[in-house]
Amino acid sequence: MPIARLSIMEGRTNEEIADLISAVTEAMHQSLGAPHRNIRVLVDEVPLSHWGIGGATAESLGEK
Repeated sequence: MPIARLSIMEGRTNEEIADLISAVTEAMHQSLGAPHRNIRVLVDEVPLSHWGIGGATAESLGEK
């Protein structure tokens, strides 16, 4: 059972996350030949204050 674990910055809509899960599932199906029902995708949303970029937080840099 293939598992993809993704870390993204918070702020995406549920629809955007659902689209991401669908796209990653399809990519894994195409590249590995795994049945869709066996693929798991876990999305971890990280607060901007906990995402570091070049020594600063994404929040302080105004990232989205």
